[in-house]
Amino acid sequence: MPGTPSVSNPMVYALLHGGGILPALRSCTPPVKLVRFDRMRVCLDVQSAVSQRAGVGRYTRQLAEHLGATAGSHELELFYFDFKRQGRPFSVPNAIFHANHWIPGRLAQAAWKRFDMPAFDRLAGPSDLYHFPNFILPPLRRGRTVVTIHDVSFMRYPQFAEEANLRYLTAKIRDTVARADAVITDSQFSADEIVALLHAPPEKVFPIHLGIDPSFTPQSVDRVAAMRQTFDLQRPYLLAVGTLEPRKNIPFLIGVFEQMNDFDGDLVLAGRLGWKHDSLVERIAASPQASRIHHLDNITDDLLPPLYGGAACLLQASFYEGFGFPPLEAMACGTPVLSSRGGSLPEVIGTAAPLLDTDAPAVWCEAIGALLREDDDAHRVARQQHAAQYRWDVTAARTWKVYDEVMA
Repeated sequence: MPGTPSVSNPMVYALLHGGGILPALRSCTPPVKLVRFDRMRVCLDVQSAVSQRAGVGRYTRQLAEHLGATAGSHELELFYFDFKRQGRPFSVPNAIFHANHWIPGRLAQAAWKRFDMPAFDRLAGPSDLYHFPNFILPPLRRGRTVVTIHDVSFMRYPQFAEEANLRYLTAKIRDTVARADAVITDSQFSADEIVALLHAPPEKVFPIHLGIDPSFTPQSVDRVAAMRQTFDLQRPYLLAVGTLEPRKNIPFLIGVFEQMNDFDGDLVLAGRLGWKHDSLVERIAASPQASRIHHLDNITDDLLPPLYGGAACLLQASFYEGFGFPPLEAMACGTPVLSSRGGSLPEVIGTAAPLLDTDAPAVWCEAIGALLREDDDAHRVARQQHAAQYRWDVTAARTWKVYDEVMA
């Protein structure tokens, strides 16, 4: 039956009913054998994967696909709103799609924000556990809950956040942490931030690194050439990937590029325009190198790997990242990376790429020049091996383990 535990060890049973299972699992040596539920019904809210391609949407979709592939005897339900009857948004083996056709998603979100109703489980139906991968836990009457809080950049750098989203997150995030049975986040750095800033009990917060898609791999000459033709990129180029918003520190990269007198190439900014982008657009237009700065909006998934593969170097100058896909994706394609120390980037990148502060453009110019001169096959292989550690099947397996702990 759904939600029925299988417990063979009396001591484990005692721990369960004594309420001390989560600390015990972490502190016992040898570790306590984890209680497995023979059959668990999990509902994953995949609305973010329907409404957005990047960021949280990409995380949600990849997580859904790999949870389905590793579900075993468990039942995985994927809930989303489909008021316009557009059909299933993507395919996930071993998962049940549950579309709500009777209320627009925007209206439900507005009702949750203003009236704290209707209960999510009234729309999605009964499950043993509900997982909300987009920061906030909606109203819920029953069931265990897991929420993914990817980072708390809106608390560290509120000046970089979009105003309406900042108000919403600020109003709801502490209640979410208090109500959730477990909080998943993308890095140990973010886990420490959640504990420090939101006062979450450490035993309730689970850092789980994300994966990168297998499509990010060294690219053929023909694929790179076709991509160059598509975007008219005939010269060498430095690349920055991500939504163009203040947190990404793009004006600093433009300043670096303007000082690179020895680089006979271009700067490519790949990503949609985000909030507070007006000053960035003005900065690009005012640059003496404006004709060499290219903004590529809404890059399709099939063109992103050759875009990485054709770059001379990937630049990541963010003030703060909860994880950071682009450096790993670029390294998987064999491309050199130069990064800031913002947020979790040192944890994710490790020693696979140089890490610099963002207070001296000249230092970045020198470091980029050194990367371009000194890169070789050994460095390329080391980058690819580092990136290969980040796998979605591992992310999914660790997420299932959290579900088990929560049900215990």
